[in-house]
Amino acid sequence: MQRRSFVKQSGLAVGAASLATGVVEKVSANTFFAKKRVALVGTGVRGTSFWGKNLVERYNDILEFVALADINQGRLNYALKYMGVSCPTFTNFDQMIEEVKPEVLIVTTMDSTHHEFIIKGLEAGIQVITEKPLTTDETKCQAILDAEKESGKQIIVGFNYRWSPYCTKIKEILENQTVGKITSVDFHWYLNTYHGASYFRRWHGELDKGGSLWVHKATHHFDLLNWWLDSDPVEVSAYGSLEHYGHNNSFQGANCRNCAHTDKCKFHWDITKSERNTKLYTDNEKYDGYIRDNCLWRDDIDIHDKMSAQIKYANNVIVNYSLTTYSPYEGWRIAFNGMDGRMEAWEDIPWRQKEQMAQAELHAAEMSQDKDKATGAYDEIMVMKNWNDYEFVKIPRATGGHGGGDVRLQDKIFRDQNAPDPHRHAAGSRDGAMSILIGIAARMSVAENRPVQIEELVDIKPMAQRPDYFKGVAF
Repeated sequence: MQRRSFVKQSGLAVGAASLATGVVEKVSANTFFAKKRVALVGTGVRGTSFWGKNLVERYNDILEFVALADINQGRLNYALKYMGVSCPTFTNFDQMIEEVKPEVLIVTTMDSTHHEFIIKGLEAGIQVITEKPLTTDETKCQAILDAEKESGKQIIVGFNYRWSPYCTKIKEILENQTVGKITSVDFHWYLNTYHGASYFRRWHGELDKGGSLWVHKATHHFDLLNWWLDSDPVEVSAYGSLEHYGHNNSFQGANCRNCAHTDKCKFHWDITKSERNTKLYTDNEKYDGYIRDNCLWRDDIDIHDKMSAQIKYANNVIVNYSLTTYSPYEGWRIAFNGMDGRMEAWEDIPWRQKEQMAQAELHAAEMSQDKDKATGAYDEIMVMKNWNDYEFVKIPRATGGHGGGDVRLQDKIFRDQNAPDPHRHAAGSRDGAMSILIGIAARMSVAENRPVQIEELVDIKPMAQRPDYFKGVAF
């Protein structure tokens, strides 16, 4: 849709000045306010749903999508319908910024390109919100930090896992020092053969695009560690290899739709069974050549599928971390060892759950954007003090994406900017940097067979206690 027709259809044919100041809506006879003018760059599944349709449905009274940008015009056309918006679309990002002049820019493109759009947004004086990870390597990370400093603004990073009630309860217990000063942590994350494999079908399986799962996926996990421990990482030693996916198979296919081996491949996935994936991806391959159902055994896969790291923090905590990408079940376990006891927490460990769900359904439910519902179910945290019996802390189970974290994150960003934030859930560029730097250091450690210091990578100096640098953003 061209900008001229958009202005006409929206009833905003009052000149370019109105586009620069906001879409004015009448609230009552004597009250007016301007919706925030939002642009989205990157119209894949995450952009059009979590940062697209969700915002339209939940914050339509305060936000207005004024532009969508992507290199794929077909995805842009689909995004307009899926999100339920009517705004200009652009395959040229610079043109979008120049013509539409949004107030808020949401970045959900391929990870390796985040820096380009974040920096251009900052240089244009726009409030930038970026999907995790912040970026994929230390050079791009430093460029983002420099641009932010020069702009005088603060980037918002979408770390949603922090906001779940379960993760928040872990944070509260740690803040209360219930098991004393923490000395070490064991943290293990398991991706099942449905979810784990999905990364290797996509561009995420290629290092130059996603930075590896050390960065794309583990940024979630490392951010939780940094937040829970309230400290910065200083050194990383890691091991990793590609032993399951990629070239580690006796046969290959062009992609799942065009494969002669579907009868013997346990990982065969029929993308055409999903109307959304078909309309978003397969129907639009002609525009940019992106294949969503690539073969898991293709030679282009060059990231690790088995990962283990030891992380030393500035407050002397040692973390043992692992990520498995082909587990029979999906979930995670963590244990905090303290001077006065031990705390254990877990999610989705099958023998810890009463209900049983198919693994594909489990991931779909975990990523669901439904608002919290009273289910009567609860999650547990085990706390055991030295010379005492263990006890279970019960937390009512929250539904919705990422354990209820998704809606809480977005409410804070868009509706409750000034709400109290006693646990410092809100995350900015330093949080985004520190999480990816652990993954980048781990990647480097594997490649160079040595421990890597965080200070080698960017000019941030790790601190024993994280600084309270992020002041939040008042739209």
